Amino acid sequence: MAWDFSTEPELEEKLEWVRTFVREEVEPLEVLFPGCEFLPLDEERRRIVDPLKQQVRDRGLWAAHLRPELGGQGFGAVTLTLLNEILGRSSWAPIVFGTQAPDTGNAEILARFGTEEQKERYLRPLLEGEIFSCFSMTEPHGGADPAVFTTRARRDGHEWVIDGRKYFSSNAAVASFFIVVAVTDPDEPIHRGASLFVVPRETPGLVIEASHHLYGARPHEPGHSLVRYENVRVPAGAMLGEEGQGFHVAQTRLAGGRLHHAMRTIGMGQRAIDMMCERAMSRYTAGSPLAQKQFVQGYIAESVAELMQFRMAVLHAAWLCDTVGEQAARKEIAAVKFSTPRVIQAIVLRTIQVHGGLGVTDQLPLIGMLTGSIVLGLADGPSEVHKLDLARRVLKDYEPGDPEWPSQFLGRRVEAARAKYGDRVSAVPSIPAVPAE
Repeated sequence: MAWDFSTEPELEEKLEWVRTFVREEVEPLEVLFPGCEFLPLDEERRRIVDPLKQQVRDRGLWAAHLRPELGGQGFGAVTLTLLNEILGRSSWAPIVFGTQAPDTGNAEILARFGTEEQKERYLRPLLEGEIFSCFSMTEPHGGADPAVFTTRARRDGHEWVIDGRKYFSSNAAVASFFIVVAVTDPDEPIHRGASLFVVPRETPGLVIEASHHLYGARPHEPGHSLVRYENVRVPAGAMLGEEGQGFHVAQTRLAGGRLHHAMRTIGMGQRAIDMMCERAMSRYTAGSPLAQKQFVQGYIAESVAELMQFRMAVLHAAWLCDTVGEQAARKEIAAVKFSTPRVIQAIVLRTIQVHGGLGVTDQLPLIGMLTGSIVLGLADGPSEVHKLDLARRVLKDYEPGDPEWPSQFLGRRVEAARAKYGDRVSAVPSIPAVPAE
């Protein structure tokens, strides 16, 4: 029987190094260079960040989500979970470790479906951490619902011509290339009529109309852009995968991305709990530390229990990905996907409460965590979609019963018990006699 919660000593040694490295070397970048994670490195930032990246490479932890032939380590999903829950503590950590979204998913697409020329032009510098990319899918009128996408790509000789508008194209302002979802056959259902294209930033007709920021973000952050594609021409070889298979190709990044979000949320939640406990031990009111107040003790206990359960659920989903594949783990991935924002919101709100007014200022990272948790309920498909998907998958395992009396109705259970064991007892139900006084 294989049932083990232990971590190999060699891996645990690596993880302990990551914990110390993130805490001591990476977290200070948040205050030195706030909101600069996705900006191309200038000389000042490069002098600090490049040596940190090199330390990660020297430890064999760079771009750990990728296969070895692509410069990664070929770690399984469970190992990635153990690593990413540490990286989730800091907004800079994914950059320093080469695992930042959306570049991780875009790298997966290029690795699986890109030509050798595309891999050399886009994938190599992306994996080296020298450029950023954009996944341009959602549209302003219909969000993430592919059934209402209006961006079209039509064939014109040896080229494809793309026309349409996309919204919430994250990091478009700094991206060197875009992966664009466009309808290539409007007569087919969208899941057989859309295709993916890689489009260089400098392509004529690609226009960033506006870049919108999350509330509280700094003006220099790349944000999330409204992009217009107006008569954008790309060669036929710019298509990633087969024509009409765009959503199949996109799934190579979306399923893993949803699980990666959950992995990193574990680290964010633990950081919030650490802050809550430190404040509870440090702050006195009404004659005793907050840590002695039952309400605060309840906050801590609930937060630890919720994160513990969520972590187990994420690790189980990751284990399924390793053992039976992502497709077979879709129920579990859906469950952790819509649980992610709920868990972190609850923990962060309690942490804010323990900090009082200070918790809602820009002097602590808590409001940023709270905003981020709301975004996680929308990223890679809104939570409601994943709830529906999970419910439908679960219901496939059930059959309808008697519409009047459910199978657990006592009368039906007595009838079934009588049919099975009635000849062995004097009465059904058999009630033990009351002992005599």
